[in-house]
Amino acid sequence: MPIEIRKPAPEEVRRFLETVTTAFQEELRDEDAERDARVLDPNRMFVAYDGDAPVGTATDLKLRLTVPGGEATAAGVTGVGVLPTHRRRGILGRLMRAELDAIAARGEPLAILWASEEPIYGRFGYGLATLRFSIEAERDRMRFRDDPASVGRVRLVGEDEAARVLPPIYERARRDTPGMFARSDAWWREYRLPDPEHHRDGAGPRHFAVLELDGEDVGYARYRVKSDWQDGITKSSLRVIEAIATSPPADRELWRYLFGVDLVHRIEAWHVPIDHPLFLLVTEPRRLHPRLGDGLWLRIVDLESALAARAYAGDGAVAFDLVDSFLPGNAGVWRLEAASGEARVSRFDGDPDLRLDVADLGSAYLGGFTFAQLARAGRVEALVPGAVERADDLFRTRIAPWCPEIF
Repeated sequence: MPIEIRKPAPEEVRRFLETVTTAFQEELRDEDAERDARVLDPNRMFVAYDGDAPVGTATDLKLRLTVPGGEATAAGVTGVGVLPTHRRRGILGRLMRAELDAIAARGEPLAILWASEEPIYGRFGYGLATLRFSIEAERDRMRFRDDPASVGRVRLVGEDEAARVLPPIYERARRDTPGMFARSDAWWREYRLPDPEHHRDGAGPRHFAVLELDGEDVGYARYRVKSDWQDGITKSSLRVIEAIATSPPADRELWRYLFGVDLVHRIEAWHVPIDHPLFLLVTEPRRLHPRLGDGLWLRIVDLESALAARAYAGDGAVAFDLVDSFLPGNAGVWRLEAASGEARVSRFDGDPDLRLDVADLGSAYLGGFTFAQLARAGRVEALVPGAVERADDLFRTRIAPWCPEIF
């Protein structure tokens, strides 16, 4: 039978979730299904049906994404999967077509996702937009350079107080960091505050540590400890789920606390910003054992709206010849003219300065990669001398983009 792509009926949402977990070789627990059903919007879901059987899925979340100098609506693409019985039949491409067309029809200028397999999404116009570090720090070697005296205090709080205290801290940090997105009350309640045992991966319960400086809450860490003792000596790991701070002093004192937790051998953090001050704070950065990884992938859906939504670092203009085979409405020559941090974007009849694919513009959009880096990788063609430098002068950002969570 031919494969049909359509939105699920309300009574089919459970089967949608079952198909997602099967595609990812996971187990759907009732509490997770109930949580997802309270957050996900069936009107943003797409299912590939083989007869009456769901064999592929895709959905997205309406998010407010921080972009340089502001924010823009972004569709957070998630739940994309095809059952192993139906792969290599073009189903994923049809799901992406349905979803991106729907995102465009809703007027949402951006789509973002975390890639389970990197080769998949480039062909649909997604570009790697943020990077991250993971660390496995040797706790007994963690010392700060020219260490000032400890300031502030840290308190451990329960879930009720965390629900009041953590969201304002996160929101302050979020507004300054491209790549972070606003968390709704439902997002905190359903995803960030609960601590189901099957999400602990063998570690202990989650802790909330809140940092206070000068009487103000300015940072927090969510973490858990994986206990391990050998011959009476601790080999335990403190696993940082999330560490959010609103200033450089807050970053320093928050990590001072994490490095100071007793009966711990190693501090593990899967997700640290690429420009985090930690690497310059410690006396032995090599002992952090940093490893580089990819983060958000970004797809520009509506070029004019996307470029107008962000601020720019200088005044000037650049014309792009943009290639976009999947959403051809973006293709062609566009001129970006920036003045006083704002931009005017329009179609352009003149000669372009640069030629690039929409995925590569997505890599530069948040400031994660420069046009010079893209040009060295053969991803940008300079058609006019100095065009790469002009583009970088416009798109330059003060803070590297970072997204603190997978969705």
